[in-house]
Amino acid sequence: MSFSSANAKTVVSRRDTLGILDIIAPIVFGLVLLGVWIAVTTLGKIPAFILPTPQAVVRAATELFASATFWPYLGNTLAEAIAGTVLGLVVSLPLAFTIHHLPWLNAAVQPFLGASQAVPAVALAPLLLIWLPASFLAIVVLCAIMVFFPILVSTTVGLRHLEGHILEAAMLDGADTWQLLKYMELPLVLPSLMGGIRNGITLSITGAVVGEMVIGGHGMGTLITLQSHNVDTSGMFVSLFTICTLAAGIYLAVYRLERHSKTVNAV
Repeated sequence: MSFSSANAKTVVSRRDTLGILDIIAPIVFGLVLLGVWIAVTTLGKIPAFILPTPQAVVRAATELFASATFWPYLGNTLAEAIAGTVLGLVVSLPLAFTIHHLPWLNAAVQPFLGASQAVPAVALAPLLLIWLPASFLAIVVLCAIMVFFPILVSTTVGLRHLEGHILEAAMLDGADTWQLLKYMELPLVLPSLMGGIRNGITLSITGAVVGEMVIGGHGMGTLITLQSHNVDTSGMFVSLFTICTLAAGIYLAVYRLERHSKTVNAV
């Protein structure tokens, strides 16, 4: 067996192991949390309006999932989060490459970029509603603002850590700025970019829910507000679990793409 084939088998074995761990570990941890939850609600005799039992949450989930009004709430939140992520990506990605190639611009905007992250989303949402004509658009922009910084930082850090001699070799071979960007910089920085998107899109879902709670609308934030007013703790648990499951699913999907992009670049 050659050295290269042995290494390839080792890499494949590690990938298989990581894939199994990615499935088993969350299941085991979730079962442990479920056991603690059952024990606390059964032995602690906590009132249901403070901490409902798993059985009560399952009953509430059955009712909510069978309701025709629940899924439009979830769909609106998902649409706002995806639209905000796309908008944040469209703005942050070109800016990241521009900052990388223009050091004076990097020095000029860095303090302002850092300061922008200190503004709470709850405080920014009412202003966006005043400035923009529709609540949906205001929430999308709020999501984009939350997504913008993680993508920008991840991309600029990835660009700074590119192998300089590879880019210099491409330039010596006659690659112009556009070719360097298209065939070298963008493919090599893709894993870092995917990492920024992975972190940003979960923040986008949070931004959508917060925006709906403050601005209004027809999403999960509005539903949770209504459930809170009705002291429907079990329903709130279902809504929160649904949001968390949605965010985790998107996070893992982007994580898979990120790992695939790293593998492709390594090959």
